[in-house]
Amino acid sequence: MSPDLLSVVTRALGFVSLFQAAGAVFFLALFGSWLAHSKHSIRQLGFYAALAALLLLGVHQWLDGARMANDYLGLTDSSLQRLAWGGSGGGATFFQLVGLAMIALALAQPVRPSIGIASIGAVIAACAFALTGHTSELPQRPLLAALLCVHLLLVSFWFGALLPLIICSRREARADAVALLRSFSSVAGWLVPCIGIAGLTMAIILIPAAAGWREMYGLLLLGKMAAFGVLLLLAIWNRWRVVPAMANQETQEVAAAGATQTLRRTITFEYLLLVAVLATAAVLTTFYGPRP
Repeated sequence: MSPDLLSVVTRALGFVSLFQAAGAVFFLALFGSWLAHSKHSIRQLGFYAALAALLLLGVHQWLDGARMANDYLGLTDSSLQRLAWGGSGGGATFFQLVGLAMIALALAQPVRPSIGIASIGAVIAACAFALTGHTSELPQRPLLAALLCVHLLLVSFWFGALLPLIICSRREARADAVALLRSFSSVAGWLVPCIGIAGLTMAIILIPAAAGWREMYGLLLLGKMAAFGVLLLLAIWNRWRVVPAMANQETQEVAAAGATQTLRRTITFEYLLLVAVLATAAVLTTFYGPRP
């Protein structure tokens, strides 16, 4: 496997782990008081995701030396490693590692995990992406950085909540799970569309000319937008059809269980589609750049 390919694989897995860790923290901060039986499992999910992200993002940055040399010998070349860690990418990775360490240390406390400290770490880890990449290279950097931070924090919230919602549907009483799902949907209904608004605004700034949308960077962005549209439809289906079916059929065990299974399958598909979107983002930021 070439250094480039290994780098993009570790970057994609690092994205998934980071957003899962940050999102689990946001879920606990917002809905922890609702969780009678699943809080411990969600805390463990966030803790192990943070550990995985620490490893993967560290390895990814280390691989930058190999990418520069186009050979794995670059892993041990001190001059290339200084270049890799001394640039904006190294700075962003440093803050991501700091944020992830805060999450892991806070969630490692078995009795009273500090959700406040973990939340600060989650914000640092997610927003550190604004220190590097295509949005940091244009005159509109302040606006792009603000949009990117909003975009990434909301992606963390949405993506990181999906596995906790599945856990809650399995471990909480059905009435409690329905109440939690309704509360989550009411919050997500306002926040999730802002992901698309922030993303589209950034895309228009990054690719102002129509020709740029026919290049690979633009095509991958269009693919991400299409996937986001599908995800919105799934979220709407869950909110207005599946969750009400669970609530209305609580006295009919078989029908209610069927609605719950439908919810889990739909959320699982959402999760896998978002993983594909994050993998696309890893490819996009590793190999391609916008054409003005």
